[in-house]
Amino acid sequence: MIDFPLWLLSYVVPFLAVLTVIVFVHEMGHYLVARWNGVAIQTFSIGFGRELFGWNDRSGTRWRVSAIPLGGYVRFVGDMNAASVPDRDVVENADPSLAPRLFANKSVWQRIAIVAAGPAANIILTFLILYALLLGYGRYTIPPVLGEVVAGSVAEEAGLESGDRILTVDGFAVHGFEDFQRLVATSPERPISVVLERAGETRALSLVPEATRVEDRFGNSQRIGRIGVMRDVAEDDLTLYRPGPVEALGMTVEEIRFIIIRTGEFLGDFFVGRGDVEQLGGPVKVARVSGEVATLGVVALINLTALLSLNIGIFNLLPVPMLDGGHLLYYLVEAVRGRPLSMRVQEIGFRFGFALVLALMVFTLFNDTLFAYLRAVG
Repeated sequence: MIDFPLWLLSYVVPFLAVLTVIVFVHEMGHYLVARWNGVAIQTFSIGFGRELFGWNDRSGTRWRVSAIPLGGYVRFVGDMNAASVPDRDVVENADPSLAPRLFANKSVWQRIAIVAAGPAANIILTFLILYALLLGYGRYTIPPVLGEVVAGSVAEEAGLESGDRILTVDGFAVHGFEDFQRLVATSPERPISVVLERAGETRALSLVPEATRVEDRFGNSQRIGRIGVMRDVAEDDLTLYRPGPVEALGMTVEEIRFIIIRTGEFLGDFFVGRGDVEQLGGPVKVARVSGEVATLGVVALINLTALLSLNIGIFNLLPVPMLDGGHLLYYLVEAVRGRPLSMRVQEIGFRFGFALVLALMVFTLFNDTLFAYLRAVG
């Protein structure tokens, strides 16, 4: 029998805390750039559905917290709905004093800036969190020197040898052995290029990690890449490295670049038949992961917030109507053509986008529930 109070505190509260921060930052990006461009804003909502509580500010914007805490939106005056579909009747019959402040009447480049500001805010949040954690806590690291190379393994066949110092993988700098492990683990069945130092000489080689299924400390199954190398760790091998502000800046940018590229490769795997549906997650999985990470401490939960913020920012940039990327696609087409697409074409696109996003939500919810059940009974 489920202990409801414990379940609420362990999973729902951390999940809602993480999601609320991410959504607030995303929508605040839209809101601030819209205000800077003189757009009249009707509503700023955290959550969807019925309003739980709210207030009006001096500019007439309604700030509200709604009943379904799985997202949020900024609705501009003259929008038909929360997806920023313009209401042509309102736009065409607007009072002359209001018309210049309508989002639909702003220049295409202003609209592009306002829409792009949401994902950009998520990326900035990720950068600030990762940069602050790196400066504040540093990172424990192990020299990136190979220990044993397993006979007959992918590593041996590619030419790796014990004592090799790994310099880069796929162009990413390797600061410690943990970097090498992560870069290999996130590339199952994908070719990677490795630059190493051996006997004072730099060498380059390529290999394809084998896909292996493992369980993490919480019992979650993951598909990772392995090549067959090991590293014994002595007590004096583990050191706390604290980069300076400038070096930490570069390391944070590289970390974000790594997450973006690996996320793109993960999504690309589904188009070539290598994708693992178990790794796709919706609200249930995010709630479970948030609860599990919360047991590791506040710092781990903050780090998870940064990673989810970046992934939500990337997801919103996909060129799918209903998402920010779909709006950007429309506006870029308008910038090239010199005039917007017809309302009929835009409506068809929004309906297609709504159906696609809804189907994805249903699939991930089913996927989450199925694997959570299998995990429980297994």
